[in-house]
Amino acid sequence: MKNRKIFKSIIFGLITGGFCLIMLTGCGKKSPGFAENAIKPIIVTEPVKMDSDDPAIWINADDPSKSLIIGTDKDVDGALYVFNLEGKIIPEKTIRNLKRPNNVDVEYGLILNGKPIDIAVATERMANKIRVYQLPEMKAIDNGGIEVFTGEKIRDPMGISLYKRPNDSAVFAIISRKSGPKDGYLWQYLLKDDGNGNVIGEKVRTFGAFSGKKEIESIVVDDQLGYVYYSDEQFGVRKYYADPSMPDAEKELGIIYTQDYLEDNEGISIYCIDDKTGYILVSDQSANRFRIYPREGTPAVIDPEDPEENVQALPHLHKLVKIVNVSTNNSDGSEITNVPVNPKFPAGLFVAMSDDKTFQYYSWADLIGTELK
Repeated sequence: MKNRKIFKSIIFGLITGGFCLIMLTGCGKKSPGFAENAIKPIIVTEPVKMDSDDPAIWINADDPSKSLIIGTDKDVDGALYVFNLEGKIIPEKTIRNLKRPNNVDVEYGLILNGKPIDIAVATERMANKIRVYQLPEMKAIDNGGIEVFTGEKIRDPMGISLYKRPNDSAVFAIISRKSGPKDGYLWQYLLKDDGNGNVIGEKVRTFGAFSGKKEIESIVVDDQLGYVYYSDEQFGVRKYYADPSMPDAEKELGIIYTQDYLEDNEGISIYCIDDKTGYILVSDQSANRFRIYPREGTPAVIDPEDPEENVQALPHLHKLVKIVNVSTNNSDGSEITNVPVNPKFPAGLFVAMSDDKTFQYYSWADLIGTELK
């Protein structure tokens, strides 16, 4: 789940509103319903057949008004639904007969047959595969699917996010599973041409700590800054380098603690203001709200009268800046773009899954309001 690419210590705990001040895990709490000030979506999609779960946004570079929303229908007889910006299902692009497709993500510019193409990649949980489709046609280009977590007792792929490395345009898939070890919960694959016009996956690393509290599903990658974030549910959002070749690729860079969430921290998405700044949105799922954090972390504080008191920038310390109540119920997956796809979404589009089998489209301008830029 990611933004558009092509436009695209106890003190630590106290600052992040974390474990020392608030010890609530929210276990067993019921949804409070919708707040009186809950923001309403601009568009609600036609319902899927079974169980909506996770969306992705594909931006049409030639005509953003023809961009697509791709959403999973998580069932043994599941599907990848494709919607237009009015929320209407596009039957000829929708992929059916998938075995519990869980999460989906989009990337731009994978080299196949010597040419750059855009792709949507979904986890097919009951087949232990990921599925790769060329956009906008939704043409399968994976020769029936790429097996993942091979050799493991626990496979069941769930979450996925795609990363395009800036220096060589290599495309990677980072995948989580239904359950896993305390270390190495996520596996990362290089996606590449097999020489016959199909995409194959080469495992390049395992990484990622797990608290053991619940599970890890939602993943998002910040291509520009090179970070991957994932929801260790009921514990926090963990942050690592996305590039497996980084010297500190196995080092955890930071944690956004979420013990003050009502229950699960779920879907994550990133809104880019420019190449370095923006916002990270995390679903406080059972509370029907999203919490917003600065993408750039905590900036330096400069005191010109007393340089010794200057506070250095902390790029991996993300402090809460806003809570937004929404009319989406129990939102699991979400996605956002800063591209003004049409006049209804002048500053960008946010898509959130709702448990009534729909995906709901919000205007970024409505979410961010006037107090933040």
